[in-house]
Amino acid sequence: MADYDVIIAGGGLAGTITAQSISHYSNQNLKILVVDRNPETLPGRKGLAGWVCGDACSKEAVDFMSERIKVQWTNPEIEHDVKGVMAFSPDKETAIPFDGDGFMLNRTELPRIQNERCKKMGIEFEFEISLTGLIYEGQQVVGIQGVDNKTKQPYKKTSKLVIDATGVTSILRNGLQNSTKVEKKINIEDLEITGRYIMDFEPGQKDLTEFDPDYCIIHLDQDIAPGGYGWVFPKSETKVNIGLGVEKAFLEKRNKRLGKKDNVESLMKEYLQRNIAIKNAKLSEDPTDTLGGNNSGIFQVSVRRQNECMVSGGYMMVGDSAWMPKPIDAGGIGPALIAGTILGNNVAKALEANDTSEASLWEYNLDFIKEYGYKTAGLELFRRLVQQMNNEQISYGMKHFLGNLDVEAISKGEHPDFSGLGKVGMIIRGALNQTVAKGLKYTSSENQWLVEHYNNYPKDPSGFDQWQKSLHQRLDESFAKIEAFGK
Repeated sequence: MADYDVIIAGGGLAGTITAQSISHYSNQNLKILVVDRNPETLPGRKGLAGWVCGDACSKEAVDFMSERIKVQWTNPEIEHDVKGVMAFSPDKETAIPFDGDGFMLNRTELPRIQNERCKKMGIEFEFEISLTGLIYEGQQVVGIQGVDNKTKQPYKKTSKLVIDATGVTSILRNGLQNSTKVEKKINIEDLEITGRYIMDFEPGQKDLTEFDPDYCIIHLDQDIAPGGYGWVFPKSETKVNIGLGVEKAFLEKRNKRLGKKDNVESLMKEYLQRNIAIKNAKLSEDPTDTLGGNNSGIFQVSVRRQNECMVSGGYMMVGDSAWMPKPIDAGGIGPALIAGTILGNNVAKALEANDTSEASLWEYNLDFIKEYGYKTAGLELFRRLVQQMNNEQISYGMKHFLGNLDVEAISKGEHPDFSGLGKVGMIIRGALNQTVAKGLKYTSSENQWLVEHYNNYPKDPSGFDQWQKSLHQRLDESFAKIEAFGK
């Protein structure tokens, strides 16, 4: 007999939301264990650098969770309310709003309170466990194994189902033995290196393109954050989460172009120093920010579509393990909330039917795609195109090619259609800008195909191989064509 009904590997945000969701949908009738590598005093910490994150999340995603599994977030989990995100062009002449109302979260208080909630629901925890892999019985995952860092003894627990919430470089997923459908490794070009500070500061010159207490600001600029973007997210009138993300290959190109030897750390310092609205900034000394060295850190995040298959016999994945952060802005909290909430319902159904086979768990793939995942491949294409552009092209494209419908689409986290390109008699000046126009038009038409393809995701595992083959053929062609736009 199994030790638990469900083991959740990873006690971060995705893991604990999933635990609460499973408990909710099963009327607290299942025996659930959350296993985490951190000590109990540092719940859900991503790594030695702390909980490296932009700390932002849309109200829409929080409401999705709250309405379904009745978990409410208030103060101190929510540190500051915002009215949305504003993305500025490199010349700062154009700003695009997206994501609507949102919250800045306290990433050390939130997991602490999450764990308290979980325990009240009867969910068990084991801390300081380093996992090395899964336990199998034939083609079925039946548990986890690793080392208990407290006792240095081997650690093994069995369950009917294992949920992988161990993060972007998941050892469990990398070594998965019972599936050819689940993608194991992530390509380096699908990872962004991100770094950020949490800082207190004195107000400098008022400039709402540099700091706005009501809005999260994103700066698109290939000199400041090559292949990614910089962010200035308010935590109060005089406190900020400021950082940037870069893609390694684009950083190397930028350094060569400018004759520099910058890395993420030096770019972060430069980005902070050039911000005229932030004066005399110093790392936050609030105990919730200094905990685990969280006020400064560097980490990596995925910026691709979610894993094309997120289940195998006895195994499911959620959050960063499944590469769920949004490809265009690397926002991972929203999709993790949505997926964790959905997953709880899928798990409760599968265990009620006493069937945790691949076929029984398959509905999770369909449910996530229907709610969120249908749009991620198109956004991945859009990201790749923007990465190929220089600052002049990005500014020109944002100023001239985005119509109201496009801005509306971006505000919902969708791929824009670039209705601005259809304006009769519009003169596109210069060969470079004509290239941008062609690229935007191309990603728009490809996005339509991708959305339709994801909406036709196979209803059971038998149709997956053909579906995936068609997807990869199309994406390989698209990636090659988009790369050519940058030459």
